[in-house]
Amino acid sequence: MNKIVKNVRSAVWVIFILLMTAGYLPAQTGYTVKWVDDGDTIVLSTGQRIRYLGINAPEIDHADQKAQPYGYKAKSFNKNLVMSRRIRLEFDTERYDQYGRMLAYIFLPDGSFVNSRLLLNGLAFYLYHLPNVKYEKILYKAQLEAMASRKGLWHNWKEKNATYIGNPKSRRFHLAACPFARKIKSTHKIEFSSKWDAFQAGYAPAKECILEFWSYDKGN
Repeated sequence: MNKIVKNVRSAVWVIFILLMTAGYLPAQTGYTVKWVDDGDTIVLSTGQRIRYLGINAPEIDHADQKAQPYGYKAKSFNKNLVMSRRIRLEFDTERYDQYGRMLAYIFLPDGSFVNSRLLLNGLAFYLYHLPNVKYEKILYKAQLEAMASRKGLWHNWKEKNATYIGNPKSRRFHLAACPFARKIKSTHKIEFSSKWDAFQAGYAPAKECILEFWSYDKGN
């Protein structure tokens, strides 16, 4: 019997090691941040790249595009919060995105919710994405607070009114002339007269047809 128990314990330990090396990091465990890519992506000391769930921060410079306004501010804010610090990860239904990055909610040792803090400071927008909606209400509320106080991305907002079509299922909004907008069933779509209204309703811009997400008074 003792031999059987020993073999079972050994098998469990081997499975645990395999899961760890494969990138399946258990929740409620501390990890150290080695690198900050941008406002919503970090790299752990394990080498695992983490993409923050429920938010989307403006981009920094890439090989094929220039930095978006507030992109470097979002990165700097994120870096000041987490760089070289121990963090706690919480997961939702999906563990990885299409690029192999692990999807997680990030918490500091004092309990601060990093994803939410980026939203509260107007350095990201809320990104609804089924089935990962564990903190949907908290994140959406954080964006509304930032919009109400005109912080970061929402500061001195300027835009010309236009017609945008929202999809209640995905909570993405499109330009009315976008082919993707025309595919939405009339009984399922909602119309917005401005991007501001769409963001305020908890919708995010569809990247297929909306390249300019915001309007700013200044750059990075």
